[in-house]
This record gives sequence, structure tokens and C-alpha cells, in this order.
Amino acid sequence: MTTKKKELIVTSALPYANGPLHFGHLLEHIQTDIWVRSQRILGNSCIYLCASDSHGTPIMMKADEENISPEKLVDKYMNEHKRTLNLFQVNHDCYYQTHSEENKKYSELIYKNALNNGYISKKKIKQLFDEEKNLFLADRYVQGGCPKCNEPNQYGDNCDVCGAKYEATELKNPISIFSKKTPIIKESEHIFFNLKDLEQEIKTWIDESSLQESVNNKLQEWFKDGLMDWDISRDAPYFGFKIPGYEDKFFYVWLDAPIGYIGTLEKFLKDTNSNDSAKDLWDKNSSHEIYHFIGKDILNFHALFWPALLHAADFKKPSNVFVHGFLTLNGKKMSKSKGNFLLADQYSAELDSDYLRYYLASKLTNKIDDIDFDLKDFQKKVNTDLVGKFINIASRVQKFLKVNDNKLGSDLEENLLDVFIKETKLIFEDYENLDYSNACKRIMKLADSANQYIDHNQPWVLAKEKINEKEVIKISSTGMNLFRILNICLEPIIPKTTSTIKEYLNLSEDSFEKVGVAIKNHEIQSFKPLIKRIEDNKIEKLIEASKSG
Repeated sequence: MTTKKKELIVTSALPYANGPLHFGHLLEHIQTDIWVRSQRILGNSCIYLCASDSHGTPIMMKADEENISPEKLVDKYMNEHKRTLNLFQVNHDCYYQTHSEENKKYSELIYKNALNNGYISKKKIKQLFDEEKNLFLADRYVQGGCPKCNEPNQYGDNCDVCGAKYEATELKNPISIFSKKTPIIKESEHIFFNLKDLEQEIKTWIDESSLQESVNNKLQEWFKDGLMDWDISRDAPYFGFKIPGYEDKFFYVWLDAPIGYIGTLEKFLKDTNSNDSAKDLWDKNSSHEIYHFIGKDILNFHALFWPALLHAADFKKPSNVFVHGFLTLNGKKMSKSKGNFLLADQYSAELDSDYLRYYLASKLTNKIDDIDFDLKDFQKKVNTDLVGKFINIASRVQKFLKVNDNKLGSDLEENLLDVFIKETKLIFEDYENLDYSNACKRIMKLADSANQYIDHNQPWVLAKEKINEKEVIKISSTGMNLFRILNICLEPIIPKTTSTIKEYLNLSEDSFEKVGVAIKNHEIQSFKPLIKRIEDNKIEKLIEASKSG
């Protein structure tokens, strides 16, 4: 359990600014938000940051498709991303974009520091070149067969099927997306970050960071294969930041994207009139701890390139990188073309965000296994746990407090309360260790205990005789106190619902620190529906929405 108060900078990976958010995005942001909320409940200071990833070839392609400038496209999707994440109670302190003056400033600073420290070099490379359009075909300007699995119609950076990463020149039978012709191979001078020179520093960071075991194992595989220097430049035309000293070279999107965390921090500090700069908080001697939440598909950028780049530029490396698996839908990989895809907005049009947050939390551990979002299982889980177990506690005992004018008594089952209070500490340890699934299991086990306590004492029987009034009030007051403890435990996961429950309990200032102080002689509101069951028709609508994409 955390005792010393910490100062934390926490980030979720940057959604790409060329389309709306889907369920896969929500998994990570909800995971991060739960962790941040739990840290704040424990009394730690957290700055939670994210931004829309705004540079690169796909942005240019999407902007052309929509007949708007890349800048307008980025603004459009940044605002859409902010709106969607707010719907799911993801509470960033600052949500920004990487196409910003703040990010440009730090991208140039980090590059110049790395250059001055001897970690930047130049060399000529061979690239695919479209003779008809007179341009180099980087990344998504070219398609062909995957060099690893032979899957056709893959872009020039990675395979969507097998996940392999490669150079565009390795594609089989490459075709320019512009001229639809076979490109030639042509030389161009590119700028490289000397990753190989920092191998020992990265290994030291890995040893000190307490990375997840499976993450550590994957990183060791890359070391066995040998690290390669990293191409951090792209030829014009390219939507991004020009590399200082060049007119036709731009920073590769994966160079300035993670630096966007620092740029967004700078924006937050400006907006809050802080005397600190992002450089102060990200300085290698800063007391702030830095945590990144990412998907396993971008592990190499965050656990190899990023800490190496920060080291080369004399910035602080992350304290840890938390990695999660992919989200599947109804047991299958999400795919628009295969009719198995769900947008975040499609869900929010039908159901409360807290339902999704709870279901994902119940499946999230500190492992990087994929998680399946099964709509029928989701319905059953929410109805059973949140409605049938948790909310049911309050609904069962509230009516017996009417004889006391909805006021809790002073006589409680103290031994049972002590059990709940002790378990609360373990639940928040689970949050801290990213084992939300176990936290949910502990909470529902306590909910079962509360309901068993009510079943055993049968207040509905005792209430038939006025002589039992004090005992009935004791049972009901105990039940409501148990309900309140569970509410504190669930606050990181279902913040909207727990806020409603606080109002119902007339507890505007409830907190983890007060969990051991029972509420006695305390008036609560008349009972009202606190959460609704998920009806079959809602699930059917979502199933249909997933089929249509």
C-alpha cells in the first residue's frame, strides 16, 4: 500500500487523428483512468495527459479524402476524441494534439540535445520512388505483399495480419497508391538515431523499471536479434515538423509522437499558470514519476526507442510502461469489413459508460493477454454484479429505515465493518498493481457477504414486531455502511454511479481516508433507482451496430 505521497505524470497512448475512436481505444483509456483515480483516492498527485497523434502519411491521405487541410482534420478529430472520452468518464487533465508549438519546441530541443551528445548520424538509404509522381513512397504511400506472411495489400511499414514490421523496400510486388504503378528503388540521405550505442543504458532502465514479466521477455528477444539504428526522418512531402537544418526532411511521426506527452504537459502547465515548465518536471533529476499505458503493438517504440531518446537528450526516462493486450469483440478480432466492429459512440448511444468500465475492469489484470468483449456475457456480468449484488444491498435495507425517518442508527455490527475496512486496503493494492479483475472479485465477495448478513438476520421478519425496531435499525444501518464502503472501493471504476450514490447517502466529502469512520446518526435520502438493468433490446441493438460497423 502506498504511504508516501507521490507526484505522478501518467499518459495513455495517443489515438491517431484520422478517425473516430473504437472499442480498442476505450480499453486503454479506461484502464489508465481507473489507475489515476485510484492513485488520487490514495492521496497521490497525478497529472493525466493524452493527445491526438497528428502527423504522418495517413493524416495527409485522410485530409485529401475529406478535401480539407491536415490541420483542420487534426482539429476535427482531436475535438471528437475529447468529446467521446468524456462520455466514458475518462478525465484527462489535458487532452491536446501533437501538431502544436509546444511539441515542436520539445521535438527540436530533444533532437538537438541528442545531436550534441553524439547520438545522431546520417546515411544514404534505398527507398521506393514513384517516378510518375516524383516522390518517395514512405509508409502508407505504397502497398504490397507482407515479406513475412505473404498477405497482400499491406502498407509499407507493418502488416495488419501478422503484425510484422519491415521496410517498404521489403514488400513483395509493391504498388504506388498514387500512380498504381510499380515504383523504382532510389537513394536518399536520411537521419538516424544511434540506438545501438545506447543498448546498455536501455538494459539498465529495463532492470530498474519493474516491467511486466512478459514485456521484459519480449524486449530480451529484440536484444538477441540486435538493436538497429532508428531512421527518424522522412522526405517531403510530409505532414509534420521540419528537422532543424533541413528544408526537405521531416521528423518521422514516431519521433515526435511520444514527445507529444511532454508538449501536452507544457500546455497543461501553461493553462494552469504553473511556474514550472515541462522540462522541469521531466528533468532527469525531477521527483516526478512517469508512467505510460500502452498496447502491446507499440511496445518497441515506448520501451526501446523512447527511453533511449530521453537518455540521449538528458531527459528523465519513464518509471514504468504498463502494457495491455488487444480487445476482441464477441470472440473475434474487430474488423469493419468482417462485420465485427463497434465505435465508442455506437455504445454510448445505448448504454451507460459505467457498465463498460466495470466489465473491462473485471477482465483487466497485469498481464498482456487479449480481452474479449462478449456482449451477452457483458449483460450478465453487469446485471449480476452491479445490480443484483451491489445496488441490491441498499434497496433491501432502505425501506426498514423509514421507521427512523431515513436516519442511520449508532449501533452497528462493528466486527463485520472491520472485515470490510481491512479488505478495502487490499482492493486498492490491487488497483495499484493493475489487477483490476482481482479488485472486482474482492468487491463482489464483500457484496455477497453483505447480502448474506441481511439474509441471515431477516429484517423483514423482525420488522413485523415493534419490539424489534432497534435491531432492525441496526441491521439496516450496518447494511448501508457496508454499501458505502463498497461504493468507495468502486469509485475508480464506476465514477458516475458512485457520485450518484454519494448524493443519495448525503456524503459530499467521502474518501478512502474516511473509510474507517462509520456513518452514524446520519440521514440519507429516500431510495431511488441508482442503476438500471441492461435489457435484452439494448444488447440486440449493439449486436446489430457491430455488424454494420
